[in-house]
Amino acid sequence: MTRQHDEVSSSVTWRFPAKHLPRPEVRPLPEAPTSTWRIIGPGVIAAGVGLASGEFILFPYIASQVGLVFVWAAIVGLITQFFLNMEIERYTLATGETALTGFSRFWRHWGLVFAVLAVFANLWPGWATSSATMITYLWGGDVRWITIGLLLAIGLILTLAPVVYVALEKAQMVKVAAVLVLLAVGAVVAISADAWAGVPTIVTDASVPVEPLGLALLMGALAFAGAGGGQNLVQSNWIRDKGFGMGRYVPRIKSPVTGKPEAAPSTGFIFEPTDEHLSRWRGWC
Repeated sequence: MTRQHDEVSSSVTWRFPAKHLPRPEVRPLPEAPTSTWRIIGPGVIAAGVGLASGEFILFPYIASQVGLVFVWAAIVGLITQFFLNMEIERYTLATGETALTGFSRFWRHWGLVFAVLAVFANLWPGWATSSATMITYLWGGDVRWITIGLLLAIGLILTLAPVVYVALEKAQMVKVAAVLVLLAVGAVVAISADAWAGVPTIVTDASVPVEPLGLALLMGALAFAGAGGGQNLVQSNWIRDKGFGMGRYVPRIKSPVTGKPEAAPSTGFIFEPTDEHLSRWRGWC
């Protein structure tokens, strides 16, 4: 029996490249939670992070200039990211590894490459500046100093939070709730009947209005529709940090700042494809 178990385990783990990282250990797949509310967190994180310049600034600007002819691009981007995010999350559910760890199995420097790309994508504090600008419309003040204050507040919150994921999840839930209220109010108050009548043009008059707007603006809107880039990859970190699937076995270390246990860098774990485990897997997916 032990020999048969070892043979099954070996047949499962050999698929993982072991040149740069050790192969995962074989462990049982935990049961999926029965309550949907317990697994909603990573989706809220994705929605909260994705609601940024693409939806709030670029696409409204494009629509104000040329109508709804380019909204199709946002739909394509969002649908593509949905399937991409689902596969990223499934990898972590099945292995407990982040997507970056999975990439690093093939080439050890992938983590550095993605880190540099993420820094370049978010190098300029435009998000904080745009938020500070909106604050000045409500209460006045200097955009520069409000921006600095926001960045300092974000840094302190993420550094001092007992568990970083939990702090982000709560903040994003508030943001998503506020956005839903804004959409409901805007749909009734700000959008005219003529604008609603123009919705079919998303399909009938779809185009790429490069000449009036420029290719850079259109591509920027497409790139920032939804999450995008590193924000898609870190979906696997949220799955792992919540302890979902095989992420439950990821070791924890105490934060040097808060003293609370947090997920540590780790190679993953894999389950044997038995009938029981496959039944549990369907519960997770």
